[in-house]
Amino acid sequence: MKISILLPYKENFSPSYAGAVSIFINDTMKISKFKKNIVVYGNTSEKKKFNKNYINLNYNKSFIKSSSKSYILEFLKKEKEINSDIIEFHNRPSYLKYLTSLKYAKKVLYFHNDPLEMNGSKLVADRIYLIENLDKIIFNSEWSKSRFIKNLPNEHLYSNKLQIIKQSIDPKKINFKYKKKIVTFVGKLNSAKGYDIFGNAIIPVLNKFNDWSAIVIGDEPREKIVFNHPRLKILGFQNHKNVLKNLEKTSIAVVCSRWNEPFGRTSLEAASRGCGVIISDRGGLKETITDGIVVKKINAQEFSKNIKKLILNSKLLFNYQKNSVKNFYLTNKFASEKIDNYRTQLININKISINLSKLKILHITNLNEKHNGRLFYNTGRRINNGLIKLNHKVLTLSDRDLLTNYKTIRDVTGSKKLNSTFIETVKNFKPNLILLGHADSIKSESLEIIKKDYPQIKISQWFLDRMDTKWRNNKIRFLDKIQFMDYSFCTTDPKALNLDKYNVSFIPNPVDESLDDMKVYENNSAEFDLFFAMSHGVHRGVLKKGKFDERENLINYLIKKNPHLKFNIFGMNNIQPIWGDEFKRNLFNSKIALNLSQGKPLKYYSSDRIAQLMGNGIATLIDKKTKLNKLFSDKEAVFYKSNKDLNNKLNLMIKNNKLRNNLAKKGRIKYHKKYNSTVIADYIISKTFGINKNFYW
Repeated sequence: MKISILLPYKENFSPSYAGAVSIFINDTMKISKFKKNIVVYGNTSEKKKFNKNYINLNYNKSFIKSSSKSYILEFLKKEKEINSDIIEFHNRPSYLKYLTSLKYAKKVLYFHNDPLEMNGSKLVADRIYLIENLDKIIFNSEWSKSRFIKNLPNEHLYSNKLQIIKQSIDPKKINFKYKKKIVTFVGKLNSAKGYDIFGNAIIPVLNKFNDWSAIVIGDEPREKIVFNHPRLKILGFQNHKNVLKNLEKTSIAVVCSRWNEPFGRTSLEAASRGCGVIISDRGGLKETITDGIVVKKINAQEFSKNIKKLILNSKLLFNYQKNSVKNFYLTNKFASEKIDNYRTQLININKISINLSKLKILHITNLNEKHNGRLFYNTGRRINNGLIKLNHKVLTLSDRDLLTNYKTIRDVTGSKKLNSTFIETVKNFKPNLILLGHADSIKSESLEIIKKDYPQIKISQWFLDRMDTKWRNNKIRFLDKIQFMDYSFCTTDPKALNLDKYNVSFIPNPVDESLDDMKVYENNSAEFDLFFAMSHGVHRGVLKKGKFDERENLINYLIKKNPHLKFNIFGMNNIQPIWGDEFKRNLFNSKIALNLSQGKPLKYYSSDRIAQLMGNGIATLIDKKTKLNKLFSDKEAVFYKSNKDLNNKLNLMIKNNKLRNNLAKKGRIKYHKKYNSTVIADYIISKTFGINKNFYW
């Protein structure tokens, strides 16, 4: 694995003049299990660098192009040669627009400052862009994260891409006997850091307690705040090593910032060196210590009062000092392990061990609840039953029913609410597999969010409808989200639809024992000879005026040829279609059924009506040009070559009860054994997760 770390422009990766970012990167990198795979990139002016795994980005300065832009473009040149697996960049959200050109690298942004004050993350739109285009966003405190998610839409608030990894340092074993009566301030000597507050607080303390002194470490060329006292030593800028040495002998450390410190490294380091820490209640400062005094009213009087409190109460001071070290947990090992964990997850995201015998599956399909049971016997429910029978945890969203319920004036179709519900459901349920069945209202944008936020989740789809000739719009629907699919399934041979270049496989229409539970062949007193039912659309439910279905020609041909037979026909000749139990009752009262789909015969294609016919044990007539005779033998179904052949075989079957019933029984047994809902569900899971299994077809 190759990891590139890009420092902010002008961040010195040097022990002689290091900022908090460089210290954190260097300390965690030294003990990372990936330390040999990491290269740090920066623009450090200091000659001495932290370690050898560093490359200085040299570029030609120009009046036309900003130095920061030249810096990031130089990094891109290097990256295109290296092709890192992970790119981690710090404190510059604006860099992402350049890094998106590196499509195959995982990208991680670290925030060390307030996101709402940085270019590239100030606006809500900026932050949504970051969530959608980054693989991980790391914050140095809860406070920083709270700023980032301010005013974000609900679907982005709880993204698993957002993580907190606080800065760290290794604590040192302190001999408190050697602590000196010193109060220390470390930081920029400006009003934002509260240096004026410290100065006005410490002078009265030094005047009152002659055995105490104060040390100030830091500088500020842009702002002059001057305090003088014989026991106040201003050391100026010191390297990190010297800062820690001074904190080791310090008894009280004061951090009195006015501004909201996103984290605050000074108080972290002071706590690690056993100081009694006094901090202002600003930003993420409270997250840097476990024990200490938090000052809410940020003024010199309050800080002076609390410094005096610790000086006068040596037992209280010692308890803060001792507990700061005892309870310290933000070690470099703690932070480095968190960093290495997300790195491992990002690279091995598709290798996460999943118990394939007990998956969590989110199944999104139309369960037709709004039709009051009329369309209860549908394929979505069959597949759902199969998944449950395999002992998987299955959560179902009936997308079209939800659309109906979610319609408002602001959301006319209900689509916005449906998609936000989908995303929230994924976040709460965290499925291993999302299975879509004709779920057209789930938007590509929603699937893209899921793929980026949860790349370990598999997504598949199943589709029943025709996708050829005048039904090509169905093919458009099928291919609309194919880029997000790990696998797709249809009830037609993919080669017949030129779909074999995608991960698409044929599935038979499934039967389910709990739904397709009749054995029509056992009825020896059926009233009708031939059963055929069609509709002008399952959701319409009734005939459409003026609409003609070409299948009517074949049915009328059979009626004309066979005045001696009794036909049980629905969905034509002004006879309304039938559904639900009425469908099953009429099927049971018939001897033979015709399985005839719209359009010209297409390899393996049949509407799901074939499952209802053969699955319920009725002798079924099927056009041989569908090639379904490769799935069933002529002892399990009746295959005809032409209209004349159909007519002849219909009459043959009507006359021979024993032949007809044996065929219907064998067809039902074969269907329920080889193409039941459990088998089909198992096939969907096996293909999606790349498991090699043998299935009958």
